[in-house]
Amino acid sequence: MRTIEWDDGKVKMIDQQRLPQESIVLEYTDYLGVADAIKTMKIRGAPAIGAAAAFGLALAATQNSALPRSQLLAEFSRAADVLAQTRPTAVNLFWAIQRMKEVAKDPRWKTAQQVINAVVQEAQRIADEDVETNKRMGAHGAVLIQDGDNILTHCNAGALATVDYGTTLGVVRAAHEQGKHIHVWVDETRPFLQGARLTAWELLQAGIPATLITDNMAGHFMSRGKVDIVLVGADRIAANGDVANKIGTYSLAVLAKENGIPFYSVAPTSTVDLDIATGVDIPIEERDPREVTHLRGVSITAEGVKAANPAFDVTPHRYVTGIVTEKGIVYPPFTMGLKKAKQP
Repeated sequence: MRTIEWDDGKVKMIDQQRLPQESIVLEYTDYLGVADAIKTMKIRGAPAIGAAAAFGLALAATQNSALPRSQLLAEFSRAADVLAQTRPTAVNLFWAIQRMKEVAKDPRWKTAQQVINAVVQEAQRIADEDVETNKRMGAHGAVLIQDGDNILTHCNAGALATVDYGTTLGVVRAAHEQGKHIHVWVDETRPFLQGARLTAWELLQAGIPATLITDNMAGHFMSRGKVDIVLVGADRIAANGDVANKIGTYSLAVLAKENGIPFYSVAPTSTVDLDIATGVDIPIEERDPREVTHLRGVSITAEGVKAANPAFDVTPHRYVTGIVTEKGIVYPPFTMGLKKAKQP
């Protein structure tokens, strides 16, 4: 199945907290459940979060089908506010919510049922478009991959981070499907271990050769000539090309620059936020310190030790070789290229 999908008035999603040990499909009939799933990272990855918010709003509409149009729209707006509070960094969340709100308030819909039909269709459209967008990015990005390349990734930007196929791993999949012999170094990605738990599992399922490494091994393998290209995703890209992505990405970009290795971000244009001038203005989510001090509920440090847990960092555009989008690869100067890529 897809990472998330609509099934006869229910939202189904893969529980990413349980992978790879268990493959569990969660079902929701209430938007509050979807909001909690986003907040607790049962579903994660910027494009997947956007689709989840859209489906959550579709649930909010169907939950209030007995209300007249005006009251349904008021409840819909309240649900949008709740979903918007779940993850502050990933701009796809807000992009999807805004898109759904515009459809819901369309004056063409005279009845509550017409509103419901329209928002359910729009949520499905957002999900379907995501898959096609990822495949186009994969095709554009695959030209960067040479036969025999060793690719370094961080976090999880595969099918699980999207509705299907993936952004960064979409490029890897496309190169593999073209018959290129490639190998992926998978950063474990502390503290939530998205690389170890999710990316390594996805690559194993796809039959793509991969090796798991700890985050602090990246510089070692780069300095030994074992990395040919670094590919990462993005949760928000500022107008100047600064890239907010999973914590640890900035370190990789600096190491790549030092070692003369190209560094690319792979993200749909919906992740580009032209209203944010630079990465300094991107809000950085602070998560529960227990994600650092505990692994799967087991403490790994002394009781009472304080921990910080910023979920993302920002890579300045000077370290970014290019940004792969569904419109093509954007190279510096990013301000001009990203603005053009955002045009319809």
